[in-house]
Amino acid sequence: MLITVIGRGHSGTRAISHTLSASGVYMGEPLNVSGDLLPPQKMYDACRVFAQYVEYVGELRWDFSRVIASDPTPEFKTLIEEYLHTVLSSKSELKGWKIPETTLVYPWIVKMFPDAAYIFWVRDPRDCILRSHLTDDLSDFGVKYSLPERYLSLCKSDEDITRLKRAISWFYQREIVRSIPMPNKSISFRFEDMVFDQDRQLERLSKFIGIPAAKIEMRTDSVGRYKTDNGLHYFDFFEADMKELGYI
Repeated sequence: MLITVIGRGHSGTRAISHTLSASGVYMGEPLNVSGDLLPPQKMYDACRVFAQYVEYVGELRWDFSRVIASDPTPEFKTLIEEYLHTVLSSKSELKGWKIPETTLVYPWIVKMFPDAAYIFWVRDPRDCILRSHLTDDLSDFGVKYSLPERYLSLCKSDEDITRLKRAISWFYQREIVRSIPMPNKSISFRFEDMVFDQDRQLERLSKFIGIPAAKIEMRTDSVGRYKTDNGLHYFDFFEADMKELGYI
């Protein structure tokens, strides 16, 4: 079984990567401390190829119709296969990878690996945007977007503008996931549930991957950090997703 994790950077995806590794899933090599498969450059390049097929409509809306209608380009497939070389060439029965940028190319990953197992991972956006990640500015990966004036008017500092960019990145990655039907084999987790209800979540994961899932240390102080944050950490375009995910 091939397994991958779909989740934005700084959403706690290292926890699921470390859990999978500790459970005996081969996650490629080498890995960094976050459990990301390295080196990442070919995945980054694949993101930029993919982004050429996404049209920005404006006001935080993107058109994914060309992505959905198109097969992954030969260049994209080569980049992904080269990035995943250690995983795809492994003879391990259970193998996979985690790097947050996978989410930026998710629809074409599903086209390349329709029979893979997909673990969807989310975190409260109010916590997720407090710290930086490489995907904070989507334009670094070729994704077109704008900073709508009605949100810019809420920003009182450069840090607030950075938070807005992170928030748009969080929202875009939710949009890209819902742009296509869920894969045949998939499961969803909230970071917060893995922190406070780990045993039950590991039971779900065990059934999903077919082997006992290992328990790792989870820090309760990583949840709800926004409550003591004095900066901008909420935007109204979060609302529908937060209701769907049970955060409000």
